[in-house]
Amino acid sequence: MSRETPPARPYRGVSQDERRAQRRSQLIAAAIQVYGERGYRQATVKAVCEAAGLTERYFYESFANSEDLLIASYNAVTYAVFGEIRASGVAPGATRAERARAMLRAYFSALQRDPRSARVFLVEIRGVSRAVDKAFDASLRAIGEEVARIAGPEAGVADPLLQAGVVGGVIHIALRWIEDGYTPDIDSVTGSAMRLVMVEGRPALA
Repeated sequence: MSRETPPARPYRGVSQDERRAQRRSQLIAAAIQVYGERGYRQATVKAVCEAAGLTERYFYESFANSEDLLIASYNAVTYAVFGEIRASGVAPGATRAERARAMLRAYFSALQRDPRSARVFLVEIRGVSRAVDKAFDASLRAIGEEVARIAGPEAGVADPLLQAGVVGGVIHIALRWIEDGYTPDIDSVTGSAMRLVMVEGRPALA
């Protein structure tokens, strides 16, 4: 008669699953720090683990490889920033233009506030592999749809290709802004991006 494996006992009141989740969060936070300082291609699993204060054994508990961690780090940065953007665009009674401007300002403010996260979000994600590119594309699609829902045209059918173009264009504006040392100021870069975003509400050319 076989014996069932007893459930793991909590350690200091914390379950095994909770500890595993905490270690995963530590590794993601460390990866954002290391990738932001050195770049993904110059980082190693060992360097990330050292920054997290964990051994490599715990790395492979949560991630299959470095690309898997890069995707998790990218998603953590992306959706944290996206949460700020979304929250800024839901002011009651705001017009479409006011919602769009508030969301853009929140985006550029987040990038300037944390340059290391901005590097993971905009630079390190590109051209690593097909799997990483798919994660990037999926996030752009989700963000484009949500931004269009909050700050898009007041009426009419959304154009997913135009959404993709607008989101991609804003990202390129952000890249140039970061390369230029976060100049001009946030009001100016927001205004530039605003002109692009407002294209989505204009009628199509005949």
